[in-house]
Amino acid sequence: MQPGEATDQLIAFCSQLTYDAIPQPVIERTQDLLIDWMGAALAGRSSRAVHVFERFANTMGPTSGASQTVTGQFRGTSPFFAALVNGAASHVVEQDDVHNGAVFHPGTVVIPSALAMAQAQGASGSTLLLSIVVGYEVGVRIGRFLGQSHYKTFHTTGTAGTLASAAAGARILQLNAEGFRQAVGSAGTQAAGLWEFLRDAADSKQLHTAKAASDGLLAAYAADWGLTAARQILEGEQAMGRGMSSNVHPDALIHGLGERWAILETSLKWHASCRHTHPSADALHHVIKTYNIQPQSIEAVTAHVHRAAIDVLGPARAAATPHQAKFSMPFVLSLIALRGHASIDDFNDVSLHDPQIRAFMERVTMVEDAEVEAAYPERWIGKVTVKTTEGSVVKGHIDAPLGDPDNFLSRDQIREKALRIAHFGDCPPHVVDPAIQRILQLEHLDTVPWLWQS
Repeated sequence: MQPGEATDQLIAFCSQLTYDAIPQPVIERTQDLLIDWMGAALAGRSSRAVHVFERFANTMGPTSGASQTVTGQFRGTSPFFAALVNGAASHVVEQDDVHNGAVFHPGTVVIPSALAMAQAQGASGSTLLLSIVVGYEVGVRIGRFLGQSHYKTFHTTGTAGTLASAAAGARILQLNAEGFRQAVGSAGTQAAGLWEFLRDAADSKQLHTAKAASDGLLAAYAADWGLTAARQILEGEQAMGRGMSSNVHPDALIHGLGERWAILETSLKWHASCRHTHPSADALHHVIKTYNIQPQSIEAVTAHVHRAAIDVLGPARAAATPHQAKFSMPFVLSLIALRGHASIDDFNDVSLHDPQIRAFMERVTMVEDAEVEAAYPERWIGKVTVKTTEGSVVKGHIDAPLGDPDNFLSRDQIREKALRIAHFGDCPPHVVDPAIQRILQLEHLDTVPWLWQS
């Protein structure tokens, strides 16, 4: 394969894909992911960091418009600022979806951009669903292309996510292959997001998703209006592949194109924490329930993990803030052991300073495991070893965390999760349930309505 050929094929496929060519299971799963995204966005709407983006939008942007935000009284603004605010809101509580193989959160960057543009452009519901499918395809495939060496330093959701957002926007605007290429090129030159923020318990993760969603939208509109960009932003001599990865995988851009759908490979998050904690959390929960182990009887827990989990979670071990606690394996496993869950309401200042949790955290360690590392990132295996105060040793193993494609949530579970976490953002069922019904009717609507009504 010649350099750039894979990019060309991906662009041609995504720019020409039609709604009728998408299999029905992909459409239904897209609805599931849209409902799940909505719950995460509503849950995060009142977060301190999101208020910063809301204030920025109120100061810099219009105070009315066709595109709806999840903050305040669900007001409208320009598509750019709606994407910015909603991109931050849907990522802050760590309940948004994730693609294992790409190690990438597609929904939090694709859906805010696509929804805002569809509302502003008067696009149909089926066009919105099509654009989301396209955004997931592009973002997931670019995440796989950049690979694990990229993820060690860069937050893939901020980098690949910018191009995913642009791709969704390009499809809303019905750009041809050349316009699609220019949109992706302008997105790629803006792509950014570094993991260093974890050491400071900083808010940069929300900045990454806010900017990825809105910068992708900027790239799509700019391409439509004639702005040109690098034609080979992925595979060129000074492009993303060369500058942001030491081991790219060009085949990943086109492998199974049109047959292997990124939407169907995307996982939902049950626990309100970094996805790297979920396999161990589920394995520990399984051990405790299977063997009826009481928390006071646990002397030590060892989480056997892939290398990336140590890289991402290691700096957050101490859990200095509720948000940093979502990236602390000791904190999350302490919640599982002591409370039986790590839900959105567990990550607060009271839990952070709970002496029982702090004491249990000292019993938790992470070690790199050859089996888990070999399976990663395609499979996120959960393995734990539990040593009891009586001297016994119990091992736990799970092949697919709850929410993975092989262990997916039912639509009733997705609705229950959306209602539960939206309540965290002060959104009652009478706001959420009608929005779910609007999402399920999208493919029949000539225009995309506002989803939330207070």
